[in-house]
Amino acid sequence: MRALIQRVSEAAVRVDGKVIGQCGPGLLILVCAMPGDDTATGEKLAAKISKMRIFEDEAGKMNRALVDTGGSALVVSQFTLAADTSRGNRPGFSGAAAPAEAERLYTAFAASLAALGPAVETGRFGADMKVSLINDGPVTIWIDTDG
Repeated sequence: MRALIQRVSEAAVRVDGKVIGQCGPGLLILVCAMPGDDTATGEKLAAKISKMRIFEDEAGKMNRALVDTGGSALVVSQFTLAADTSRGNRPGFSGAAAPAEAERLYTAFAASLAALGPAVETGRFGADMKVSLINDGPVTIWIDTDG
């Protein structure tokens, strides 16, 4: 799986002009399932993200994790994280898992993260979503797992 996490003061996702998921303060997590991923991959990624120390402590150091802060998360499916830009000017997306499998893994990832404690809301898989956020820091981190 591949994820792009952003520490946010707030984030929201809209479909057809209506907010369907939101969080803040916490993390906006854009996630992409890749071929070879399974639910164990998502569980591993959720555990890593929940424990990643990217929130400031009392001394202003990045020493606290999402689970330490009581923050929440907004998880949004993002197949374009699998973009292959090595040739030409049009990215290829064959590196993303097939839609049915990607949706299953996306849903399982969000459930795994929620099981670790933070409140989790999601976007809508396959929908035309409008995502808004206030990046806190800014802190943006790319994470790849190895299937």
